[in-house]
Amino acid sequence: MTNPLQDVLKSGVIVVTGTNTTANHPIIANYIHEAVTKHGAKLIVIDPRRIKLVDLSHLWLRPRVGTNVAWINGLMHVIIRDNLQAQAYIDSRTTGFEELKKSVVRYAPDYVSGITGIPPQDIEAAARLFATQGPGSILYAMGITQHTTGTNNVKCLAALSMLCGYVGVEGGGVNPLRGQNNVQGACDMGGLPNVFTGYQTVTDEAVREKFAKAWNVGKLPGKVGMTVTEMTATGGKDIKALYIMGENPLLSDADVHHVEKNLAALDFLVVQDIFLTETARLADVVLPGACFAEKDGTFTNTERKVLRVRKALDAPGEAWDDARIITALARKMGYEMDYAGASAVMEEINALTPSYGGITYERLEQGGLTWPCPTADHPGTPILHTHKFTRGEGVFFPIEYEPSAELPDAEYPFVLTTGRVYEHYHTGTMTRKGNALNRLYPEALAEINSEDAKGLGISSGDYIHIVSRRGKLKIKASVSGMTDRGVAFVPFHFYESTVNELTNSALDPVSKIPELKICAIKIEKAA
Repeated sequence: MTNPLQDVLKSGVIVVTGTNTTANHPIIANYIHEAVTKHGAKLIVIDPRRIKLVDLSHLWLRPRVGTNVAWINGLMHVIIRDNLQAQAYIDSRTTGFEELKKSVVRYAPDYVSGITGIPPQDIEAAARLFATQGPGSILYAMGITQHTTGTNNVKCLAALSMLCGYVGVEGGGVNPLRGQNNVQGACDMGGLPNVFTGYQTVTDEAVREKFAKAWNVGKLPGKVGMTVTEMTATGGKDIKALYIMGENPLLSDADVHHVEKNLAALDFLVVQDIFLTETARLADVVLPGACFAEKDGTFTNTERKVLRVRKALDAPGEAWDDARIITALARKMGYEMDYAGASAVMEEINALTPSYGGITYERLEQGGLTWPCPTADHPGTPILHTHKFTRGEGVFFPIEYEPSAELPDAEYPFVLTTGRVYEHYHTGTMTRKGNALNRLYPEALAEINSEDAKGLGISSGDYIHIVSRRGKLKIKASVSGMTDRGVAFVPFHFYESTVNELTNSALDPVSKIPELKICAIKIEKAA
């Protein structure tokens, strides 16, 4: 996120897209509600589903699934055509505007409407509202990123924000809502295949030498590694062994039949988790880890704020905290990794990671700090890019709309999209262990549009078959106007109804994220 969460209270207009915020990020949804009802912000919801925030919105645009680049380009077309862009900001802080201007010329409202299904007048209204009622905040989540064009979707949203001069200002910015409480921290600490901590690239020789010296090793490899989706797609071929921590790809990854086959082909699989997940059941060795309440450390939340986590109780049985397991393994493998505790790990982070240089445990005792915070007297940086962008000038990328990897056809006339529900979380590793949440939402339901259901002879509570090119799922139907015509929505929390048996493993070429948000299906009433 470029801006802190509470900044939406200073927004004049808020765009929410690709995020069912009330269900998946309810605290952030509370801020949006307050911004609209108490501070007069205008809310634009752009989503194929009628999410709860639609009831609060001033405008709701309902694009066809997978057409994000088209409607974003359409908004930018109207803004530039009507000369509503922040030209002084563009001239002083960005590059590539003329190329962007040329690329969006053909994305007139009528043309965009043909691709997206959004009425032309709504494209016009949304563009004018966003450009004239600023500062404007854009909030998005996996409905934007889990596409083969996910990286392009994000670049387009950044361009829309820069076009209006909203990056680097209070109440503005481009703000991804992270799916888990410390996924930002995991990325910051090098949990990506191409970087060390603080996004220091593994291909930079000086960076490798710095870490090699600190870790007392001769040399570190400069080759970029593999993403999760690449690893689970090549079991038994490019890799022989896999160590999975706190991840359950047998429910969360696309085309899970393929994932299961590749995991089974490994010579050796280790899973470290707090419960025996579906993936752990396949493992040769299971290492029981400790949950968040059973260890010390920090979380870095979605707004880049680093917060202390303090151990509240001991882990049960033979479970160890993750750091103890990792360091013990390192020693068994011949590297004397040892830390006096979580604070010693943080001291190493301070020494090796410029953006975390001033985020010490002593300072965190007084409250959270937002990176970059390079020195002990630095106050932290709640808003990024206030004077200039990290690279100097912000870049407009001209991006053309490309259709999704798998579209409906005569044989598979519907679209399947997946996501989460309010009552459960991710693959249900934690939330489905409690009776209360299971009573509230006990089984997977397939949301189907009322008109589609009428044509198929389906009522709420009926069992249906959803069939894709990769599998077949029997599931109970929930008929409503929540989803658009031609679309079925299924949550992926339920091992009994593994919807990712159906989804497409086609990847975004840059991020390697699979296209979980759209694949072609047919729907049949079960006998």
